[in-house]
Amino acid sequence: MKFDSPLIKGKLIKRYKRFLADITLQDGSEITAHCANTGAMTGCAPQGANVWLSVSNNAKRKYPHSWQLVELSHGTLACINTGLTNKVAHEGLLSGLMTELTGFDECRSEVPYGDEKSRIDFLLSYGQKLVYVEVKHVTLSTEKGVGSFPDAVTTRGQKHLRELIQQVREGNRAVLLFIIMRTDVTLVKPADEIDPEYGRLLREAVREGVEVLAYGTDISQNEIKLTQSMPIELSDELN
Repeated sequence: MKFDSPLIKGKLIKRYKRFLADITLQDGSEITAHCANTGAMTGCAPQGANVWLSVSNNAKRKYPHSWQLVELSHGTLACINTGLTNKVAHEGLLSGLMTELTGFDECRSEVPYGDEKSRIDFLLSYGQKLVYVEVKHVTLSTEKGVGSFPDAVTTRGQKHLRELIQQVREGNRAVLLFIIMRTDVTLVKPADEIDPEYGRLLREAVREGVEVLAYGTDISQNEIKLTQSMPIELSDELN
């Protein structure tokens, strides 16, 4: 997924009110940018960090700048825009890079489904067989090389797991797909210390037959590309 236009560089002053961030640009001016991330963004908003922004030409936008990337320690890049995650996943599906999810006849997005009135990120059709694919954005890392999800209690994410479990019970295939949107993570695990109910439901989902996949990304100021499958650690609680 290539960015529509070149990103501009700045330094983060602070993120606040969830959707706003104050940033100093390279010319010394200070602007307020839109932050497309509803999560806690733990560890991804350090004061003074290098950040990269896109700029919209839409005159109707109150905040034309959108925060896209942040540089963390040791040159690690992370994408904080959760709105890009599905675009990266969609490209991976269409390219055939995700070998577990190839050969489908049709790929639809944001399809309503489930008893709890959800929308599935991608619904793949293999003839009459359906595969429900729910995508999650991973940027939290509290251990070296380990990514965790979620970064805040997520009742919405819990609902999605229940919906996926129900689809398996109805005879469909269901997949939870973690997209790792930072460059220093090589393994994913549930953040039990943040949302123990999510971790419990994730393990239950695996026992019920929900497939869990994780894929890494290569992130630059020009594009974000899916790379390779990464392992998932659910610990002994699965046994």
